[in-house]
Amino acid sequence: MTQPRWLRNVRPYGLTAEDLLIENGRFTQRRPASTNELLATDIDGQNHLLTPALVESHVHLDKTLWGQPWRPNSAGPTLKDYIANERRILREVTSPIAQRAGALLENCIARGSLTMRCHVDIDPEFGLRHVEAMQQLREKYRDLIDLQLVVFPQTGLISRPGTAQLMREAMALGVENVGGLDPCGIDNDPVAQLDFVFKLASEFDRGVDIHLHDKGELGLWQIALIADYTERFSRQNRVMISHAYCLGMLPWSQVKPVAERLAALGISLMSSAPADCAVPPFLALRETGVNVCLGSDGIRDAWSPMGNGDMLERAMLLAFRFDLNKDEELAAAFEAATVNGAQALGYEANRLEIGQPADFLLMPVQTLGEAVVSRPLRQVYRAGQLIAAGGRLLDSRL
Repeated sequence: MTQPRWLRNVRPYGLTAEDLLIENGRFTQRRPASTNELLATDIDGQNHLLTPALVESHVHLDKTLWGQPWRPNSAGPTLKDYIANERRILREVTSPIAQRAGALLENCIARGSLTMRCHVDIDPEFGLRHVEAMQQLREKYRDLIDLQLVVFPQTGLISRPGTAQLMREAMALGVENVGGLDPCGIDNDPVAQLDFVFKLASEFDRGVDIHLHDKGELGLWQIALIADYTERFSRQNRVMISHAYCLGMLPWSQVKPVAERLAALGISLMSSAPADCAVPPFLALRETGVNVCLGSDGIRDAWSPMGNGDMLERAMLLAFRFDLNKDEELAAAFEAATVNGAQALGYEANRLEIGQPADFLLMPVQTLGEAVVSRPLRQVYRAGQLIAAGGRLLDSRL
């Protein structure tokens, strides 16, 4: 039990100033902003913008080089070249996963992400080492962030003997989601890969999250196939397709029927809003009812030296990519980095309502649009307690 305290003079979503009472880590009352003198227990909101905490829907913490000496990108041009190059680099890195991943995780928390989905590599070379390291890291930060894991067969599932058994073992260890990767492009056997992924998810009652880089009509056909499997194995509202570049490559008239089916089945899409390839059409998909969320993907790793773990910046990149200039469009980009991500990960969306967790951000800006555009330094609260400010976690555990 914690002492009740008022969060004073804040503007939820940029609207009229209010006070909110926090009891036992949740919002329990709200009132118009009071002019009474602040009590010692009060949080002075200083008329700042109040928003829910951010959601990082797709990241690869276990492979980051965060905090390591600068390493120029040395990968070849193809997806398989990138995978091979990553494996070579990870063999050379001597710092433990917990050190690299922990430093990046603290940075993400300090920038306001309190819910996260992390894809964790598994293959016969690594075994369960990455999974076990990430589970230990999750325990270390459990009071600060809700961290889901996805077992991710980066080097192939059907095409890499021994990987399927390791994925089953990871499920038995409690990993929440079964991952997949380009059923055609990597495994060259979409039916076999999706059969295994969805049967395993159904057996253990877990979610599914599939990286799909395959382009054009081949990619669109696989999305339709994933929808078939979602329906067949009753995984509605528990499936994510990450990247799905193909949706931005084909005419909307061809994409729309598939989009309508995604919406009906509750299949979410994750985009990192990349600059180098087609991107699923955000506004058209949103209007159709498809839940589109955002993720950083790789951050400072063998794939790219880019990324900083700031989901406000990722919302800005989405807005920049699609020329979102109106306040309502910028607010939609913010939602992609918050409530849409929560929905995709199976959490109740935090909308700053009575009864919901007091996990929130305070920012010295006027509107959601200004927050997306300027990405200001922010105060980060978990269960009503300040845990980060000025881009720094107050209680580092490294």
